[in-house]
Amino acid sequence: MNARAIALNILNEIYQEKAYANISLSRHLSKCSLSDQDRRFVTELVYGTVKAGDTLLWILKKFVSRPLGKIEPVIVNILRLGIYQIVFMDRIPASAACNEAVNLAKQFSNPGSAKFVNGVLRNLIRQPEKYAMPTGNKASEISVREQHPLWLVKKFIHTFGSEAALALCRFNNTNAPLVLRTNTLKISRSELMNELAKSGCEVSPSALTPEGIICQSHPALNKLLPLQNGLAQVQDESSMLVAHVLDPQPNEFIIDTCSAPGGKTTHIAALMQNKGTIIAGDIYEHKLKLIKENAERLGIDIIKTQLLDARKVGGLYTLKADRVLVDAPCSGLGVLRRKPDSRWNKTEELLGELPPLQLEILHSAARAVKTGGVLVYSTCTIMPEENQQVIEAFLAARPDFMLDDVHKYLPFKHKSKTKTLQLMPHIDHTDGFFIARLIRKF
Repeated sequence: MNARAIALNILNEIYQEKAYANISLSRHLSKCSLSDQDRRFVTELVYGTVKAGDTLLWILKKFVSRPLGKIEPVIVNILRLGIYQIVFMDRIPASAACNEAVNLAKQFSNPGSAKFVNGVLRNLIRQPEKYAMPTGNKASEISVREQHPLWLVKKFIHTFGSEAALALCRFNNTNAPLVLRTNTLKISRSELMNELAKSGCEVSPSALTPEGIICQSHPALNKLLPLQNGLAQVQDESSMLVAHVLDPQPNEFIIDTCSAPGGKTTHIAALMQNKGTIIAGDIYEHKLKLIKENAERLGIDIIKTQLLDARKVGGLYTLKADRVLVDAPCSGLGVLRRKPDSRWNKTEELLGELPPLQLEILHSAARAVKTGGVLVYSTCTIMPEENQQVIEAFLAARPDFMLDDVHKYLPFKHKSKTKTLQLMPHIDHTDGFFIARLIRKF
């Protein structure tokens, strides 16, 4: 199959079978023998179409009279794909996008559907004024133009203001680079950068963390030898800061309560020089397998995986741990640019359900911390109710803990009026992340 047919199969899985975009894409690309150029094209088609989401349907409704629910699902996906290329991919000739969409309709449906697809896309090409994007900054206008669900745009405006909400949405629509963490147990960052360059990568050092390397371009990850050989781990810059704030020391006993897939866990182990013990917990057995695989590839043997509900960790390890990390389940609203389908899968109800769970996990983890020990709470979200408000509620109920200043442990300078760290994507130009450091007084 050609690139567009592969992309369509992936979109069918995403929209009809509720598959995750990154998992479906990875599986299909691993099965197909494609050139690097075609792999990049499939990736752009899938991620771009999924990210544009309801904006593509908003455009489509301008050119069809029947309800979209009455159209065969595969035809809707072919039209999504065609509209994305015509409207958002400047280098693709509109006529080519239309012709290829018609061919897909013939292949996946019937001649009548192919005629319908041809008519819709030809009209779209002839009448661009019909789908002109709204130019105002009302929530409904930002939602369509910046490809975000309306409830989320309203939430951003209410929390951060209109100007910041718009900047945030625009940042979420940028492409996230691949970021690698140097496995300092095996190699230095400068040496790894040289190895990556030899492997066909264009790289630069991270300004936020001493182990981080930003890859502006790179071959397929399964062909990237420094990664496959355990010299590096895929991990974003802001995520790497968590282990630095935890500040683990060799020979300590540390618990990572929500550890899969193991990026932060293996970073903690590297900072411990692979000496001591780390309990890596998760509620899913298949995710524990990912931790084991990453640890083995990186040459780490101090991590002990455990099937563990983070809400139970305090009862199992009362006053046992030198340091505990709670990288809590969260809305993930700080990493929307990395997960193109995520913005469309979240719900406003989820934001209300998460803080009580986060606080419950934090209270349980606190029981496992020794007197004088450290408890770190982190999320990859930007919402105050999941971050600062959780910490405030915890401290109000736990006089035996005090808030430490995370900035003393950061490997870069960050101006802040608070002791916690909140990275904002559109301001800090990285994934949105929150980190708080707590110390048990007694």
